[in-house]
Amino acid sequence: MKRVVCAAALLLALEAGAVVPRFEDVRALHAPSDTTLLDRHGTPIQTLRTDSSVRRLPWLPLSEMSPALLHAIVFSEDRHFHEHSGVDWGALASSAWANAWNTRTRGASTLTMQLAGLLDARLERPVGGRSVTQKLGQIVRARELEARWSKAQILEAYLNSVPWRGELVGINALSQTLFGKRASGLDTHEAAVAAALVRGPNASAAVVTQRSCGVLQAQGMSCTGLSALVELALVRRGGPVLGEQLAPHAARYALSSVRKPPATLRSTLDASTQRVANAALRQQLVELSGRQVEDGAVLVLDNASGEVLAWVGSSGDLSDAAQVDGVLARRQPGSTLKPFVYGLAFEQRLITPASLLDDSPAQLATATGLYLPQNYDRTFKGWVSARTALASSLNVPAVRVGAMLGADALWARLNAFGFELPESGGYYGDSLALGSADVTLLALTNAYRALANGGVLSPVTLRRTLRASAGAPAARAAPKRVASAAATYLVTDILSDNNARVLTFGLDSALALRGPVAVKTGTSKDLRDNWCIGYSDHFTVGVWVGNASGAPMHDVSGVSGAAPVWRTVMQHLHAVVPANRAAAPAGVVVARTRFEGAREPVRDELFLAGTESTRLHPNMQATPGSMSMASTFGIRSPREGSLYAIDPDMPPRAQRITFEGEAGTWVLDGQVVGRGARWQWAPWPGRHQLTLRGREGQTLQTVRFEVRGAAVKSAAAAR
Repeated sequence: MKRVVCAAALLLALEAGAVVPRFEDVRALHAPSDTTLLDRHGTPIQTLRTDSSVRRLPWLPLSEMSPALLHAIVFSEDRHFHEHSGVDWGALASSAWANAWNTRTRGASTLTMQLAGLLDARLERPVGGRSVTQKLGQIVRARELEARWSKAQILEAYLNSVPWRGELVGINALSQTLFGKRASGLDTHEAAVAAALVRGPNASAAVVTQRSCGVLQAQGMSCTGLSALVELALVRRGGPVLGEQLAPHAARYALSSVRKPPATLRSTLDASTQRVANAALRQQLVELSGRQVEDGAVLVLDNASGEVLAWVGSSGDLSDAAQVDGVLARRQPGSTLKPFVYGLAFEQRLITPASLLDDSPAQLATATGLYLPQNYDRTFKGWVSARTALASSLNVPAVRVGAMLGADALWARLNAFGFELPESGGYYGDSLALGSADVTLLALTNAYRALANGGVLSPVTLRRTLRASAGAPAARAAPKRVASAAATYLVTDILSDNNARVLTFGLDSALALRGPVAVKTGTSKDLRDNWCIGYSDHFTVGVWVGNASGAPMHDVSGVSGAAPVWRTVMQHLHAVVPANRAAAPAGVVVARTRFEGAREPVRDELFLAGTESTRLHPNMQATPGSMSMASTFGIRSPREGSLYAIDPDMPPRAQRITFEGEAGTWVLDGQVVGRGARWQWAPWPGRHQLTLRGREGQTLQTVRFEVRGAAVKSAAAAR
């Protein structure tokens, strides 16, 4: 009597409670466990697991399921599906009679009744089987479904909601995971296995084979090869889903700021470019396989919009660290920071592209001892122009220019370009000019994109559209100018000059492309990382090659490691649309320049207006009417942060501090103390600020230094 009362109560609750949902609502609430990343054209390029509790792929229409599957499911589970109105009363009566005599028989739940249990948690089948009360509720709900839904909708919802094996829910997940194909391609044997798994989702291979064979034989079909099919399908359990898997790291990055992962996410990626970047990186790493290198990353940006066209985070199965995203990992960028060093020096008018710089052995004092920069080939080139020094990636001139700027000024400029360096300028010292700070490929490539855009920095974007349910995308920072357009144009022109890089790279290198394309390579200390970053008027491409473990490579430089990948991707991007040279901005002028005492050809050189030089020679002032360009620019000594100690037992004349640099006016602590390229000063204890001014009174450079110890006696006499 108590059971009858409970059953009646449940029936009343079901009738008065939740209304049977509409088919459209059930389909809309279907939540895939994976997000499919689409490229800018809507092409699926990556699926990423976002729900670890279940494997449920996007809803699949009945029209995309094979006829063999539909027939096998109906034949196995509910042969009178198309005839009854939700309940197979004959089967139900037979089941009840068998249960009364404790005889095992086939279940009596129709597909509609099973769907009712899947849609209503109160009717869900417990481990010990449904109670009489739940069975009655299931019957009521099944009849309501049949009254409101079509047979096709019921079958479609059932196949998308039924649990199969393990974590798999829905036919889409089952077919792609176990059979490696779309549900539309399932044949009769695979359909029979699917039908058997409905009845016993986690049964052993032998049981699944037996039940599948029963389904086939009942339809008059052979079971030949079925055992092998079942064994293979169950081994694939948990395997990858079908479809291109081109951008796993990009998908993770795109979803990292999404509150609720959607079923699909439209990205800015271009599938074609992504494929080319993947293939180019893999091919290059295979060719370098004997040189202890297995990792790499590629990033392609659209200059105008900042949209990411390709994001390759690793070499995939070629790597032991495939999950590490090389686009976001911090590495030493080597010489790829030099364009920002020279750009700042041009902007501050410390040098011009024609300035002669001394590429000879140098010893630079650091907090940990002397720093002796060398070039990649361990040779020195003597006097070279700034154009040649930058394009040919000479190290000593870059360090000298960086020293003129000071580590703090260079640190500030790099951070303005978005590098977000974790330490102070003083921490890196002079080595900052050679790329001693760790940066990401994302920041480095976008900084080069800022060069391509004339010194204007703006953020990159990877998500093109976002469903409302996933939340709005984060607000993007407004573009900002971080360098002068004129100085940046000089840098771009130098990086596009294949003749200027001949000294190091030769005429026929991977860096030489048709059309004006600016490019720079970089190799970090001990050959641990190498880079190639370059841009045209439309695109910026960044490539890193190395080892995620930090292990050094064997004889791999930027031009032999990363550059071939960069070249392939850039050629793909400009296969149809050629690269064009941008017009010079205001403030850039051209002057015919002659070099004496240096192996530089006479040429038309670019200058910032007011800095033109017509003739240059080491240790010589420029000709009348041209800008002064001696062999030393800015302040050579003292250096920023220098510390001097006075010995009271030594005569004052033996302890003078020499101010040395470009000829100009020396201003110490606000007072003019001398003029010329050298000036000797009797030191006085304390912290001091030394400024060097040019002919027209402009500040060329300012450094700070400290003197410690007792005051020098008779300082006036020592002068």
